[in-house]
Amino acid sequence: MELYNYLKSLHLIFITTWFAGLFYIVRLFVYQIEANEKPTPEREILLKQYKIMTYRLWYIITWPSAILASFFAFWMLFFTPVGSAWLQMPWMHVKLGFVFLLYLYHLKCHQYYTQLQRDEFKYTSNYMRLWNEGATIILFAVVFLVILKNEFNWIFGVIGIILFSLLIMLGFKFYKKIRERN
Repeated sequence: MELYNYLKSLHLIFITTWFAGLFYIVRLFVYQIEANEKPTPEREILLKQYKIMTYRLWYIITWPSAILASFFAFWMLFFTPVGSAWLQMPWMHVKLGFVFLLYLYHLKCHQYYTQLQRDEFKYTSNYMRLWNEGATIILFAVVFLVILKNEFNWIFGVIGIILFSLLIMLGFKFYKKIRERN
Protein backbone atom coordinates (compact mmCIF):
# COMPACT_ATOMS: atom_id res chain seq x y z
CA MET A 1 0.00 0.00 0.00
CA GLU A 2 2.90 2.36 0.68
CA LEU A 3 4.18 1.96 -2.90
CA TYR A 4 0.70 2.77 -4.21
CA ASN A 5 0.62 6.01 -2.18
CA TYR A 6 4.01 7.06 -3.54
CA LEU A 7 2.88 6.32 -7.08
CA LYS A 8 -0.37 8.22 -6.53
CA SER A 9 1.55 11.21 -5.16
CA LEU A 10 3.90 11.28 -8.15
CA HIS A 11 0.96 10.85 -10.51
CA LEU A 12 -0.84 13.83 -8.95
CA ILE A 13 2.27 16.02 -9.08
CA PHE A 14 2.77 15.35 -12.77
CA ILE A 15 -0.95 15.72 -13.53
CA THR A 16 -0.74 19.16 -11.92
CA THR A 17 2.29 20.22 -13.96
CA TRP A 18 0.78 18.73 -17.13
CA PHE A 19 -2.40 20.76 -16.74
CA ALA A 20 -0.38 23.86 -15.83
CA GLY A 21 1.54 23.42 -19.06
CA LEU A 22 -1.63 22.92 -21.10
CA PHE A 23 -3.30 25.98 -19.58
CA TYR A 24 -0.28 28.19 -20.15
CA ILE A 25 0.71 26.96 -23.63
CA VAL A 26 -2.64 27.92 -25.12
CA ARG A 27 -2.43 31.32 -23.40
CA LEU A 28 0.97 31.76 -25.08
CA PHE A 29 -0.65 30.81 -28.40
CA VAL A 30 -3.11 33.67 -27.87
CA TYR A 31 -0.27 36.11 -27.25
CA GLN A 32 1.71 34.78 -30.21
CA ILE A 33 -1.25 35.22 -32.56
CA GLU A 34 -1.87 38.74 -31.26
CA ALA A 35 1.85 39.58 -31.58
CA ASN A 36 1.67 38.62 -35.25
CA GLU A 37 -0.76 41.52 -35.75
CA LYS A 38 1.62 44.11 -34.25
CA PRO A 39 3.74 46.46 -36.37
CA THR A 40 7.43 45.88 -37.06
CA PRO A 41 9.84 45.67 -35.13
CA GLU A 42 7.61 44.85 -32.13
CA ARG A 43 6.13 41.92 -34.06
CA GLU A 44 9.48 40.24 -34.74
CA ILE A 45 10.75 40.76 -31.20
CA LEU A 46 7.59 39.35 -29.60
CA LEU A 47 7.29 36.40 -31.99
CA LYS A 48 10.90 35.39 -31.36
CA GLN A 49 10.37 35.56 -27.59
CA TYR A 50 7.08 33.63 -27.69
CA LYS A 51 8.66 30.89 -29.78
CA ILE A 52 11.37 30.46 -27.15
CA MET A 53 8.84 30.50 -24.30
CA THR A 54 6.51 27.99 -25.95
CA TYR A 55 9.40 25.69 -26.88
CA ARG A 56 10.67 25.59 -23.29
CA LEU A 57 7.21 25.16 -21.79
CA TRP A 58 6.19 22.47 -24.26
CA TYR A 59 9.33 20.32 -24.23
CA ILE A 60 10.70 20.95 -20.73
CA ILE A 61 7.46 20.95 -18.71
CA THR A 62 4.33 19.85 -20.59
CA TRP A 63 5.50 16.81 -22.58
CA PRO A 64 7.63 15.34 -19.76
CA SER A 65 4.75 15.88 -17.32
CA ALA A 66 2.30 14.11 -19.64
CA ILE A 67 4.67 11.17 -20.04
CA LEU A 68 5.45 10.87 -16.33
CA ALA A 69 1.80 11.27 -15.26
CA SER A 70 0.89 8.49 -17.69
CA PHE A 71 3.79 6.30 -16.56
CA PHE A 72 2.77 6.49 -12.90
CA ALA A 73 -0.90 6.00 -13.77
CA PHE A 74 -0.15 2.83 -15.74
CA TRP A 75 2.08 1.57 -12.95
CA MET A 76 -0.68 2.16 -10.39
CA LEU A 77 -3.42 0.63 -12.52
CA PHE A 78 -1.66 -2.43 -13.87
CA PHE A 79 0.99 -3.34 -11.32
CA THR A 80 -0.67 -2.76 -7.94
CA PRO A 81 -3.61 -4.65 -6.40
CA VAL A 82 -5.44 -1.38 -5.66
CA GLY A 83 -5.16 -0.26 -9.27
CA SER A 84 -6.48 -3.56 -10.57
CA ALA A 85 -9.56 -3.10 -8.38
CA TRP A 86 -10.11 0.42 -9.73
CA LEU A 87 -10.18 -0.91 -13.28
CA GLN A 88 -13.27 -2.95 -12.42
CA MET A 89 -15.30 0.12 -11.45
CA PRO A 90 -17.58 1.91 -13.95
CA TRP A 91 -16.56 5.42 -12.87
CA MET A 92 -12.95 4.57 -13.77
CA HIS A 93 -14.00 3.65 -17.32
CA VAL A 94 -15.65 7.06 -17.68
CA LYS A 95 -12.58 8.74 -16.19
CA LEU A 96 -10.32 6.93 -18.64
CA GLY A 97 -12.59 8.18 -21.43
CA PHE A 98 -11.91 11.74 -20.29
CA VAL A 99 -8.20 10.96 -20.03
CA PHE A 100 -8.32 9.79 -23.65
CA LEU A 101 -9.90 13.16 -24.54
CA LEU A 102 -7.07 14.85 -22.64
CA TYR A 103 -4.51 13.00 -24.77
CA LEU A 104 -6.35 14.13 -27.92
CA TYR A 105 -6.42 17.69 -26.57
CA HIS A 106 -2.68 17.50 -25.88
CA LEU A 107 -1.94 16.21 -29.38
CA LYS A 108 -4.07 18.95 -30.94
CA CYS A 109 -2.15 21.52 -28.88
CA HIS A 110 1.05 19.99 -30.26
CA GLN A 111 -0.30 20.52 -33.76
CA TYR A 112 -1.05 24.18 -32.96
CA TYR A 113 2.41 24.50 -31.42
CA THR A 114 4.19 23.23 -34.55
CA GLN A 115 2.08 25.48 -36.80
CA LEU A 116 2.92 28.57 -34.76
CA GLN A 117 6.61 27.62 -34.63
CA ARG A 118 6.52 27.66 -38.45
CA ASP A 119 4.74 31.06 -38.42
CA GLU A 120 1.51 29.53 -39.70
CA PHE A 121 -1.31 31.56 -38.19
CA LYS A 122 -4.48 29.62 -39.02
CA TYR A 123 -6.58 30.54 -35.98
CA THR A 124 -7.66 33.71 -34.24
CA SER A 125 -6.76 34.65 -30.70
CA ASN A 126 -10.47 34.33 -29.82
CA TYR A 127 -10.50 30.77 -31.10
CA MET A 128 -7.49 29.97 -28.90
CA ARG A 129 -9.12 31.60 -25.88
CA LEU A 130 -12.09 29.31 -26.38
CA TRP A 131 -9.84 26.30 -27.04
CA ASN A 132 -8.10 27.01 -23.73
CA GLU A 133 -11.30 26.09 -21.88
CA GLY A 134 -11.19 22.49 -23.17
CA ALA A 135 -8.58 21.47 -20.61
CA THR A 136 -10.63 23.15 -17.87
CA ILE A 137 -13.71 21.10 -18.73
CA ILE A 138 -11.70 17.86 -18.79
CA LEU A 139 -10.08 18.74 -15.45
CA PHE A 140 -13.45 19.38 -13.78
CA ALA A 141 -14.88 16.13 -15.12
CA VAL A 142 -11.93 14.02 -14.00
CA VAL A 143 -11.67 15.58 -10.54
CA PHE A 144 -15.37 15.10 -9.83
CA LEU A 145 -15.23 11.52 -11.08
CA VAL A 146 -12.22 10.67 -8.93
CA ILE A 147 -13.54 12.33 -5.79
CA LEU A 148 -17.19 11.23 -5.99
CA LYS A 149 -16.60 7.75 -7.50
CA ASN A 150 -19.71 5.60 -7.04
CA GLU A 151 -21.71 8.43 -5.54
CA PHE A 152 -21.53 10.32 -8.80
CA ASN A 153 -24.93 10.61 -10.42
CA TRP A 154 -24.17 10.26 -14.13
CA ILE A 155 -27.18 12.20 -15.39
CA PHE A 156 -26.55 15.18 -13.11
CA GLY A 157 -22.84 14.95 -13.86
CA VAL A 158 -23.36 15.18 -17.60
CA ILE A 159 -25.86 18.01 -17.17
CA GLY A 160 -23.39 19.75 -14.84
CA ILE A 161 -20.54 19.52 -17.34
CA ILE A 162 -22.78 20.86 -20.11
CA LEU A 163 -23.95 23.74 -17.90
CA PHE A 164 -20.37 24.44 -16.86
CA SER A 165 -19.32 24.52 -20.53
CA LEU A 166 -22.15 26.94 -21.32
CA LEU A 167 -21.12 29.11 -18.40
CA ILE A 168 -17.56 29.22 -19.71
CA MET A 169 -18.85 30.21 -23.17
CA LEU A 170 -20.96 33.01 -21.70
CA GLY A 171 -18.00 34.21 -19.66
CA PHE A 172 -15.87 34.17 -22.78
CA LYS A 173 -18.40 36.29 -24.71
CA PHE A 174 -18.72 38.72 -21.77
CA TYR A 175 -14.93 39.07 -21.49
CA LYS A 176 -14.65 39.59 -25.26
CA LYS A 177 -17.11 42.50 -25.07
CA ILE A 178 -15.12 44.07 -22.24
CA ARG A 179 -11.87 43.70 -24.22
CA GLU A 180 -13.43 45.24 -27.32
CA ARG A 181 -14.65 48.26 -25.31
CA ASN A 182 -11.17 48.85 -23.94
